[in-house]
Amino acid sequence: MSSMIPWRGEVDRLRNEMERLYDRFFDLRPFRRFTDEGEWMPSVDVSETAKEVIVSAEIPGVESKDIDVNLQGNVLTIKGERKREHEEKDENFHRVERSYGSFYRALRLPSEVDGDRIKATYKKGVLKITMPKTKKAAGKKIEITAG
Repeated sequence: MSSMIPWRGEVDRLRNEMERLYDRFFDLRPFRRFTDEGEWMPSVDVSETAKEVIVSAEIPGVESKDIDVNLQGNVLTIKGERKREHEEKDENFHRVERSYGSFYRALRLPSEVDGDRIKATYKKGVLKITMPKTKKAAGKKIEITAG
């Protein structure tokens, strides 16, 4: 499908840059580096059910031991590094589209979650973080009586 939309890559890059600027504006990176050279941002999906918040991040080519996930308040951070497989000194690249280097995402969660019961799995390049909502965040249906 993406081959049918030739400008999709540009739109994705623009979206990632806008998210990066938004995160900086709201200071979701208290320990940010002075330079962002070599930094990239994985694509994420954030969904919510009645009982949990689910974050899925595309991080192919990275080992699970090289991924760090933290929760501070209602901000989830995902960071790590994708290393080059190898570099040939006599190799001349004609195109380099894959991102290498450190990555970082800070996501403000839509609901309060129970930090003690978070589960994270990493399979086929996708990190899935399942976070049960707190009872307060899960909400309660209020019945209305006719009067």
